[in-house]
Amino acid sequence: MLITVCRKEHFNAAHRLHNPAWSEERNQQVFGKCNNPHYHGHNYELTVRLRGPIDPETGYVYDLKRLSNLIKREILDTFDHRNLNLDTEEFRHLNPTAENIAVVIWNRLRAHVEPHLELSVTLHETDRNFVEYHG
Repeated sequence: MLITVCRKEHFNAAHRLHNPAWSEERNQQVFGKCNNPHYHGHNYELTVRLRGPIDPETGYVYDLKRLSNLIKREILDTFDHRNLNLDTEEFRHLNPTAENIAVVIWNRLRAHVEPHLELSVTLHETDRNFVEYHG
């Protein structure tokens, strides 16, 4: 029997979508307002899911307080109220699209979650735009 447990969090961050190999015109054409040289921000909603068997000793798939602490340490403390392009190592040379942010989040969490658990993240950039990554 496999069960999925979920933790929802949010963080605020600024970014600029930009490919330095392209001209300013092409960047503007592809990324539009998201290419603003002065950046723009989002109120990101993050859902982290862990799927696995219930531990017969604890009754947990994963202690949700432990998951909350992990997300705070690995994601919120790193990305919340930051300019992703300027303030984080992960996006210094990686375009901070919702897709890339989700993969980075997954990788940061995967390193700390037991390998027998399936991990997925859903990242809402807006109420209507979101991405999912399952590894």
